[in-house]
Amino acid sequence: MINNLCCRNKLVLGWMMLARMYSRETIKELLNPTEGICKILMSHPKSGLDTALDQSGIRVSPDVVEEVIKRFENAGMLTFRFFEWAGMQRNYEHSIRAYHTMIESLAKIRQYKIVWDLVNIMRSKRMLNIETFCIIMRKYARAQKVDEAIYTFNVMETYGVPPNLAAFNGLLSALCKSKNVRKAQEIFDSMKERFTPESKTYSILIEGWGRDPNLPKAREIFREMVDMGCNPDIVTYGIMVDIFCKAGRVEEGVEIVTDMDVKGCKPTSFIYSVLIHTYGIENQIERAVETFLEMERNGVEVDVAVYNALISAFCKVNKFQNTYRVLIEMESKGVRPNSRTCNIILNSLIGQGQTDEAFRVFRKMIKICDPDADTYTMMIKMFCARDELEMAHMVWNYMKSKQFVPSMHTFSALINGLCDNGDVSKACVLLEEMIEKGLRPSRVTFGRLRQLLIKEGRQDVLEFLNQKLNLLVKEPLFD
Repeated sequence: MINNLCCRNKLVLGWMMLARMYSRETIKELLNPTEGICKILMSHPKSGLDTALDQSGIRVSPDVVEEVIKRFENAGMLTFRFFEWAGMQRNYEHSIRAYHTMIESLAKIRQYKIVWDLVNIMRSKRMLNIETFCIIMRKYARAQKVDEAIYTFNVMETYGVPPNLAAFNGLLSALCKSKNVRKAQEIFDSMKERFTPESKTYSILIEGWGRDPNLPKAREIFREMVDMGCNPDIVTYGIMVDIFCKAGRVEEGVEIVTDMDVKGCKPTSFIYSVLIHTYGIENQIERAVETFLEMERNGVEVDVAVYNALISAFCKVNKFQNTYRVLIEMESKGVRPNSRTCNIILNSLIGQGQTDEAFRVFRKMIKICDPDADTYTMMIKMFCARDELEMAHMVWNYMKSKQFVPSMHTFSALINGLCDNGDVSKACVLLEEMIEKGLRPSRVTFGRLRQLLIKEGRQDVLEFLNQKLNLLVKEPLFD
């Protein structure tokens, strides 16, 4: 008992000393370093970031750094400055996950040189693995840098990570998802003797040809898969149902589901969500509801993706009251809506011109789920279109109060709204903030602002913004 009392006294004394040394706000940041760092990143430009972080007294850990980088993955170079600062802190080493998240963030804004600098650092620390190169391949392919994606695969051996079937699948997947399925097929045909394909390999190609869309080729790959002794799994069946439904051949998708039942392969919630979504697109709301009820009867657990498909179906036929009933059911079943749920409803309401109702739904939904960049972008665009810049700014400020980093599209929505309203000065301030966060504006957005600055005879401001951009990226948006 005496020992417990002594421990309690020491704890109280510790708190008293901490209270004397730091303000209440600082103590909060020390106790919750992730929130403290996020607050600093939101309020400091790149130039003063290191000093602010040093003065905060916050100590970093792998978990904290990983969480911050993930939250600020849209902030590009600002996030990299934090990453560099964290790497210099005493008794701290970046985790593999931190490197990977940082590589994804940098590749998103095409800072490929820094990406490979990080790869070389990881190599020196023997931290490279298959996933490192798969991330880079995905990002190159998404940017339509196909040769670079293939180069990444080919140099893996040089970096001491021999490519295996997982890496091969990663390359094929990256190419197929970026609509380069023909190149993926070419690589598959030339390397399938080196890497023995599995069901996942064939499924990747089937999905790629489905996206093309080329259903005969998808069927051909499916037949080859079976002929080679690779049995289709639940993922393969799901892909086949998806590609048939997207091609408007839902009955053939249903036939696959029937075939699955015969073979004792139970359809997943993903397959049901695809069917429900497709019926919604085709305005067959009765069949969408019937499929949902069939899923429940078959004992398949209804997840948020299925509810989203049903909500989308009701929104398509403007049955918003039914949509709200689905939300009530979700709550009763303990299924939490996500940002996708919110975006489906908002997009439909805004498309129908029901903007007041959209704002009401937005206010309600932000209490039960976290908005994403698309949510904020939609709402800002909506208020800008209504010429209600104050409301657009209110959404913007709410977003920042939640320490959410705007995406390039979110910045562009407000900048374009300000340009439409003739408020060039505020648009320039916002563009500068965007560049400070390491985000490169689109040519369209920068072009609009450029024309307005030239019209107002403010070439000095244009030159200033161009210089800022040239520090961010090698190629200027305009010569």
